[in-house]
Amino acid sequence: MPNPLLMNPDEGEAEKASNSYLMSLIAIMVGLPMPIINLIATAIFYLGNRRGTYFVRWHCTQALLSQAITLSMNGPAIYWTLSIVFGNAVVSNAYIGYIITVVTFNLLEFGATVYAAIRTRRGQHVTWWLFGPLADAWVRP
Repeated sequence: MPNPLLMNPDEGEAEKASNSYLMSLIAIMVGLPMPIINLIATAIFYLGNRRGTYFVRWHCTQALLSQAITLSMNGPAIYWTLSIVFGNAVVSNAYIGYIITVVTFNLLEFGATVYAAIRTRRGQHVTWWLFGPLADAWVRP
């Protein structure tokens, strides 16, 4: 059964919730080679809205969790790539497989972020299959 606190947000709540997703998209444009920028930008927005309504806090949390997991995948990919370019590491099948996995995950996360930003701006609650249950456990009414 859906949480009634996540239903029918007002216009301001919907806009703030949508902005939590947009924050990471804007940060991608600014700090593309450095994945920590997305997490920092989303964390700052989360901290600024942690005392907001349940709808806003929940969506800020979901966006923050998605960026934390994305960073945990992108960080090693950046390090591995730099080790190949500037170090003595070689391109291997494992590297190629990991990069394909990371790129696929990033494209899916980007699409989900755009989708969530649009839907939450309309006042609709969006739960991602991995991050939604984590946000439910983290955010208390």
